[in-house]
Amino acid sequence: MLDSLLVPTAIVALAEIGDKTQLLALILAARFRKPWPIIAGIVAATLANHAAAGAVGAWFGSFFSDAVLHWILAASFCATALWTLVPDKLDDDEASTSRKFGPFVTTLIAFFLAEIGDKTQIATVMLAAQYPELWLVIIGTTLGMLIANVPVVLAGNFAAEKLPLTLIRRLAASAFFILAIVAVYKAMQSSGWI
Repeated sequence: MLDSLLVPTAIVALAEIGDKTQLLALILAARFRKPWPIIAGIVAATLANHAAAGAVGAWFGSFFSDAVLHWILAASFCATALWTLVPDKLDDDEASTSRKFGPFVTTLIAFFLAEIGDKTQIATVMLAAQYPELWLVIIGTTLGMLIANVPVVLAGNFAAEKLPLTLIRRLAASAFFILAIVAVYKAMQSSGWI
């Protein structure tokens, strides 16, 4: 049961470093210089986005046998591992949310939109399909987002410039590959091959 919380937390925290939403957090922190409304916006947007992604993952997982689901998860984790190795860039549209809404609403909208189709959202779908405790997965992925983004909001450019992003992307990709290997093992077990 604890795996449903800890694995998603670690995976998303690693995957989020150097991600476009982390760059967005940096831009919002520099623009508004009010960290707490930005952090609150990140929490609200991530909970909403990852709850929807988790629901999709749990629903998706209910259609397949354990063996088929684990083969799908193995392929998905491999694809996400490769995707994690590619550095993200922030789109100008995502950074240009109007200032008239203030830091909380701007962060809420920008983060929610930036997470749609992002690798951490896809990871949430896959993790929710793999682990039976949906709310622990959602809490874990949200904690992972906060672990990666709160220091950026609080420390500004300093934190982002000092991190070895290539190494962190490789570690995140390795974590996704390990999840793929575990999924292959579980698929082979469910299929009766081992």
